[in-house]
Amino acid sequence: MLAETFSHPALFYRSDQEYVAATTAFVREGLAVGEPVAVAVPAGNLAMIASELGADAGDVRLLDMGVAGRNPGRIIPAVLRDFADRHPGRQVRIIGEPIWPGRTLTEYPACAQHEALINLSFAGRHVTILCPYDAVRLDPEIIREAARTHPVLRDASGEWHSDDYAPDLVVEWHNRSLDEPREFVSLRFDRTNLSAARGLAARQAAAMGFEGDRLDDIRLAVAELGANSLDHGGGSGTIRVWGADGRLVCEVTDKGHITDPLAGRRPVDPRTAGSRGLLIVNLLSDLVRVHTRAGATTIRAYFDLP
Repeated sequence: MLAETFSHPALFYRSDQEYVAATTAFVREGLAVGEPVAVAVPAGNLAMIASELGADAGDVRLLDMGVAGRNPGRIIPAVLRDFADRHPGRQVRIIGEPIWPGRTLTEYPACAQHEALINLSFAGRHVTILCPYDAVRLDPEIIREAARTHPVLRDASGEWHSDDYAPDLVVEWHNRSLDEPREFVSLRFDRTNLSAARGLAARQAAAMGFEGDRLDDIRLAVAELGANSLDHGGGSGTIRVWGADGRLVCEVTDKGHITDPLAGRRPVDPRTAGSRGLLIVNLLSDLVRVHTRAGATTIRAYFDLP
C-alpha cells in the first residue's frame, strides 16, 4: 500500500549550487525507491540538473519547460498529468518550474493560477510535485504568492508549512478584467458566420507571417473558442484580433460563465464524447488568459510570431 499521497512543496533557491543540490537530491530520493521521476524546468536549469545526475539522468524524463510549458494552461494536462497518468497505482515525483526570471507580466497571472490549480487537480493522487523559485531574481511578490499556492515551503535551511496557503484566493485574484488593446479588428459571430471568424483570424495571422501548420493551429483554436460560444456562451460571441509584444492575440468574448476552475486542464480520452475545446486551445496556444464571471467570459489565445 502506498504511504504517501499528494505533496506540493515550493523550493526557494538562492544560487545555482542550492538549486542543483536540492533538485538532484529530490530526483535521487525518488530513483532510490523506484519512483518514476520527471523534471520539467527551463533549458538552462535542465542542463545543470542533467549534468549533475550523470548516468542517472537516463532514468528521468527530462522536459524543457520553456517549450512544454510555455503556455501555463498546458502544463497540468500535457506535462504533469501526462506523466503521472502513465504510472497508475505508483507514487510519482515531478519537478516543475513554471515561473522563472523572464516570464512576462502578461504571462504571470496564468502561471500563478496554474500553481494554485495543481492542488485541486492532484488532490488525493500519489504524486509529489516540487516547484523551484529563484528567490533572488524573481519579484518578491511572486515569492510571497508562492506561499499561497504551496502548502509546504523549503529552502536550504529546511522545510515548513505555509501559514499563507490559500490557492482558491489566488485563482480568483488573477481572474481580472484584461487590459484593452489599442487597435484591433473585430467581428460579431453566431451560427451563421463562424467561418468568417476563423477567416478573420487567419487573414491577420498570415499578414503577420504565420503559415503552414501554425496557421492551421490558429484556425482550429479560433474555431474551438467560437464553438464554445455557440454551445455555452449564449449562442453568439465577438472575436477581436491584434498584434502585441511579438504575438498574435485572438480574443473571443461571449455571455457564458466558466464555473469549473479546471476547465481546459483535464486530459481527455479522444474516444470520450464531450466538449474539449478549451483543452485544445491550451494545447495549441503559447499563452491563454481567461476572465470569467456570471454572464461574461473573455478568452485570449496568444501565438508567438514565427
